[in-house]
Amino acid sequence: MQDDEQKNSKACLILALETSCDETSASVVADGRIILSNVISSQVPVHQKFGGVVPEIASRKHIENVIPVVDQALHEAGVTLKDIAAIGVTHGPGLVGALLVGVSVAKALSFATDIPLVGVNHLEGHIFANFLSHIELEPPFMALVVSGGHTSLVHVKGYNEFELLGQTRDDAAGEAFDKIARVMKLPYPGGPYIDRLAETGNPEAIAFPRALAGRDNFEFSFSGLKSAVLNYINSAVQRGDEINNADVAASFQAAVVDVLVSKALQAAQRCGVKQVVLAGGVAANSGLKRKLQNECTRAGLTLYYPDIILCTDNAAMIACRAYYQHLIGDHADLHLNAIPSLKLGSK
Repeated sequence: MQDDEQKNSKACLILALETSCDETSASVVADGRIILSNVISSQVPVHQKFGGVVPEIASRKHIENVIPVVDQALHEAGVTLKDIAAIGVTHGPGLVGALLVGVSVAKALSFATDIPLVGVNHLEGHIFANFLSHIELEPPFMALVVSGGHTSLVHVKGYNEFELLGQTRDDAAGEAFDKIARVMKLPYPGGPYIDRLAETGNPEAIAFPRALAGRDNFEFSFSGLKSAVLNYINSAVQRGDEINNADVAASFQAAVVDVLVSKALQAAQRCGVKQVVLAGGVAANSGLKRKLQNECTRAGLTLYYPDIILCTDNAAMIACRAYYQHLIGDHADLHLNAIPSLKLGSK
């Protein structure tokens, strides 16, 4: 235990909080890469009965859980606040009420201890989850961020330099997964259930559209695909036809994956990078990982994606991002606020 305490005293320890949606999480990370603790309190059982996240309920649950989660993270890491070099917190994008809980607690801790405060962009945090899973990874690389709220292509030129190449014009890919799953009467969150169902279906059974598929177009759109799937299901029901749910899931997933993979590879080639990074909750999708791995191998690119626990919202990825901001003195003052529509690279 004494050796661990000596090691921690020499390391740069970041305590981080993540409350952007329905996970209350706190983590302690050493030197930006080594996870000492990563406590996640999920609200999925609470929101399952509603088929999606209810913002007001999420905020209340964060208030109940945040202090116990922070205490547990410090305890599991074997450190106290006196050992912490900086406190990182997600301040956007996300649900404004949920974000405010984490920001308020982080500001209070910073004020009470005089520990520097770092405001972290949630999307940048997702990208940085890969540094925790792959110690050898360094910029530059192309990042494909795919989650319930975001679908973006980001050229990561350095630890603190990002270029947003394109993003979704409407629904995010993860949001489309959840909406289609709801129509198919699958449990919430629907993405993993569609992924498993798609394994047994024919991805070529139904010709669903691939929007904005033109070359050198790095924007995404999934609302048309969502409508096409809904129309297919409704038309089949009206005709009294039997619906093969596995084929619907496989064909829908293939339409999403095809667009994500083709655009990610085009973006990597245009920017001249040899590494592609997958990030966000949908990074756990087996069909996406499989096709992206195959295409990256064929193109001579190296693919990285986080461990499953780091794909969904967690504070370890926020601590990793905060570490690299802390190194360059990118600190926030006590006027830091929640910004639900925070853009990549913005403060």
